[in-house]
Amino acid sequence: MKRLYLLLTVLILFSILSATDVFESQRENMVNNQIKARGISHRATMEAMQNVPRHRFVPSMQRRFAYSDRPLPIGHGQTISQPYIVAYMTEIVDPQSEYRVLEIGTGSGYQAAVLAEIVDSVYTIEIIPELAETAAGVLKSLEYDNVKVKAADGYYGWEEHAPFDAIVVTAAAEYIPPPLVEQLKDGGKMVIPVGSPFRTQNLMLITKRGDDIVSRSLFPVRFVPFTRSE
Repeated sequence: MKRLYLLLTVLILFSILSATDVFESQRENMVNNQIKARGISHRATMEAMQNVPRHRFVPSMQRRFAYSDRPLPIGHGQTISQPYIVAYMTEIVDPQSEYRVLEIGTGSGYQAAVLAEIVDSVYTIEIIPELAETAAGVLKSLEYDNVKVKAADGYYGWEEHAPFDAIVVTAAAEYIPPPLVEQLKDGGKMVIPVGSPFRTQNLMLITKRGDDIVSRSLFPVRFVPFTRSE
């Protein structure tokens, strides 16, 4: 009986180590073929994408697709974004090690984890309490102590921690929420998909320069809607 127990333990450990090796290989392939090959060159972003275990942020039934070039469902009508989009939105705000970043739309917590690999602190808001709780648990288990998660309406931002060096919005708004612009630091950048729900939207880069707000359309995207509490 003791030998059988030891054999089962060895087999389980071998299975875990083999799965880890597979995921690491898939993650390296993701970075090289989906991200670097498409022009992402920000070193810290690529290192973060290489380090964050994306498979930990998707439901178990979706883990075999974790490093595929596509968004994946995470429940409650929400998705984890395509890896390239996560990398692009990270790179475009030019994150620095001393930055304080606000994310609107925590979802799975993956984008927050990627940012947390680079910046000093991440404040992320999710309107669906169940997703906020799950994401907070995964982030805690991976020891991302520089991420704070709040279940709330992201339209109002997180005023007590403002101003932010960068804001990343991962849901499509019909217009740019004024409170988010107000909470953006002078010289800061915000990336946000803008457009009608369930239709093609435009990914926009907003730069704050004193009283001037400069916007630039980047490319068409499809994001889940920016939902509000009523």
